[in-house]
Amino acid sequence: MKLSIIIVNYRSAAFILNCIKSALQFDSANSFEWIVVDNDSKDNSRDQICRAFPFVKWIEMGYNAGFARANNEGMRQSSGDVFLLLNPDTLILNNAILHCFEKLVSSKHIASGVQLLYEDHSIQISGSYFMKWGINHLLPIPYWGSFLKFIAKQLNTQKPGVEQVSREVMVDWISGAFLMVKKDSVLKAGMMDEDFFLYAEEVEWCSRLNKLGDLVLYGDIQIIHLLGESIKDSTGTDDKTYANLFDIKGLQLIVSNHVRIRKQYGVGWFLFQLLNYSFGVLVFLVGSFLDHLLQLKNPFADWKKIVGLAKNVAIAWTLSFTIIRNRPHFYKML
Repeated sequence: MKLSIIIVNYRSAAFILNCIKSALQFDSANSFEWIVVDNDSKDNSRDQICRAFPFVKWIEMGYNAGFARANNEGMRQSSGDVFLLLNPDTLILNNAILHCFEKLVSSKHIASGVQLLYEDHSIQISGSYFMKWGINHLLPIPYWGSFLKFIAKQLNTQKPGVEQVSREVMVDWISGAFLMVKKDSVLKAGMMDEDFFLYAEEVEWCSRLNKLGDLVLYGDIQIIHLLGESIKDSTGTDDKTYANLFDIKGLQLIVSNHVRIRKQYGVGWFLFQLLNYSFGVLVFLVGSFLDHLLQLKNPFADWKKIVGLAKNVAIAWTLSFTIIRNRPHFYKML
């Protein structure tokens, strides 16, 4: 069986050069098909990457197509029996790609991931379990999310994110930073949903793949993921987390997550989420004012964030009819 590795580029040449270089420390990397799909970077990425690695198959999208569409095009133009979706900001350790590939093809699992590490080799969330109706997406809302997290703790609710991975752990979805999947499963489940521009696309995709068989994390195989570095550089935001709901990146997160909830759980839970976000704006306003006042600090210290969240939620409401209809639409906010 042949492995095709697909990396999506948007002004991330420096990361991709380091990524492929780290893989080429191991002879096995020469037997893989390497594909870079460019999202209209309008820089010298192609010259840098193809000059350093002439074996790379370069695909031009011609526009900023986002994660799902670019990966789909890479899969369409690949020749492999197994696909690896690999983030630019990853570094390969200990022949991880080959070991994961060998394990996956010799198993009945349909997709696999590995233990992701931060640059200092501390543990990073590598996959997750689904929470009912996607309510974990409410947790980043200031104050309201903390209250919901407290309730979940009292109810002994299992945390969705998988950090420390034992030898093999079955999960509901795998991080798109390193997601290896068998081609025959993709043909049955369909490719990634091209309504998504960025965020939540691999979650929705894994929900369909999971209906066909098990998704597994291999804890004894590790790579480094420089979390959020490539998106940080391409968007100009300093925030690398998924908890920032206040700027343009936050808008993309909110919209993508709501689109995912609609597709996976239906209209009712989509509206439940959006109503909670709307209520969360009010809770943030009141909670922040009182919190800072009691600490004898400026009660309007979070005003910019409150306004940012309110604007993003308002935009999500303007898209609600389109999301509910669930017809093809490209939700590109960035």
